[in-house]
Amino acid sequence: MASTIQLIDLLGAVALLLWGLDLIKTGVLAAFGTQLRQWLARGTRNRVSAAFWGFVATLGLQSSTATAVLIASFTARDLVRPRMAQAMMLGANLGTAVVTVVLSSDLHWLGSALIFLGVWLSKGGGAERSRAIGRAVLGLGLMLLALQLLGAVTAPLRAAPTVAMVLSALADAPVIAAIVAALLAMLGSSSLAVVVLVMMLAAAGVVGPELALTLVAGANLGGAVPPFLAVQGEGIAARRLTLANLVVRASGALVVVIAADPLARAVSQVAQDPANFVVLAHLSFNLTLLLVFLPVLDGVGQLAARLLPTPRTEDRTAQSYLDDSLLGMPEMALAVAAREALRLGDVTGAMLGRARDVLTTGEEAAIAAIAGLEQEVDGLHEAIKLYVARLNRGALTAQEERRAQDIMSYAINLEHVGDTVNRGLAGIAAKRARKNLSFSDEGLAELTEFLTIRARTSSWRRRFSCRAIRCSHGV
Repeated sequence: MASTIQLIDLLGAVALLLWGLDLIKTGVLAAFGTQLRQWLARGTRNRVSAAFWGFVATLGLQSSTATAVLIASFTARDLVRPRMAQAMMLGANLGTAVVTVVLSSDLHWLGSALIFLGVWLSKGGGAERSRAIGRAVLGLGLMLLALQLLGAVTAPLRAAPTVAMVLSALADAPVIAAIVAALLAMLGSSSLAVVVLVMMLAAAGVVGPELALTLVAGANLGGAVPPFLAVQGEGIAARRLTLANLVVRASGALVVVIAADPLARAVSQVAQDPANFVVLAHLSFNLTLLLVFLPVLDGVGQLAARLLPTPRTEDRTAQSYLDDSLLGMPEMALAVAAREALRLGDVTGAMLGRARDVLTTGEEAAIAAIAGLEQEVDGLHEAIKLYVARLNRGALTAQEERRAQDIMSYAINLEHVGDTVNRGLAGIAAKRARKNLSFSDEGLAELTEFLTIRARTSSWRRRFSCRAIRCSHGV
């Protein structure tokens, strides 16, 4: 009975830790989400800068998983280049390790004060940003309280025979130990929580250095799986990015499992305290991956491209730039809506090109292709219209309101162009083919001149891009 109560206490403490992490993530995103996304999009001048901003983002969100999903979303929408995004991933992994260093400090006395302050801010009548900051502060206080509970729960486990038997078996099977830690990180969507748990077990003398090192490596591997699963609907670029991150962590975990004994001895020479050993192992693991893979990001990207090749036929609508998670941040939402409108312009331009070919050849297959493109134009127009309409117009500035109107006008005009091509030009071409008619030289010349609007459409798209996207601060 006593062991069952200990297990329940342990699960409760871990759940409280995960809840605190989630409160910090949601609070920081709500309070500083727009600025954070802009900083991430700006910080791609070079690899070192990109890694730094990924590191900073994780310090704020307290979760490399959340940062990875955010960066992958940017990559899927062409807001961040894949190579720079991978550098951000490496920096984000290091950020999680630094968070562990902070949590390993004896700050339990601060937990109650932060919980009080967080509740006061989040329940007060202040601005929305103040309440969001309050949630983040409350989450940090709950994390510190969870660490205190974990310390109290794990101390008696040292004398538990069942725990000793299980951990002894894991120590003799490092591959299984790494897999167990990876599964725990996957289930909790947090490598940080698992590393903190290992740190507490090591401090209680329950796990030895080699097993602790293996568990840390497994937790880092498992932490890369949730982002990969979360972006399966985001397009090939996002999937490749998270797959590359998974490959990087898997290679590091493999090295640790193979060379756990000498690596554990090396780390023990620097950190004799068991808890500090785990913290240093976690920090060294991610710092080493950063230093090793940052210079060879091109090779990592090429490997991910080979493992995940581009499908021959890929659904265009599945790669929509529109992201519902950005609706609460109008500036970012308008930026992706503008990009989707530009994609609508590309499809309309393709229709005009097909129309010119249809009028000269009269092929029925080309006429059917125009009809298919018209359906795509209608779908994109409807999606953009509904997305912009879902923005909270009361929260928009005057400049953002004008941008929203520009985007809607542009999309509506392009939809009208699509209708004209499909019902007018394609209809004329179908009638010409059905009755075996031909245009006079003068008539064909006039139609060809009319369809030079395709070139002017490209010019409109460029001017619209300068007007509608330049306000997104580098995004």
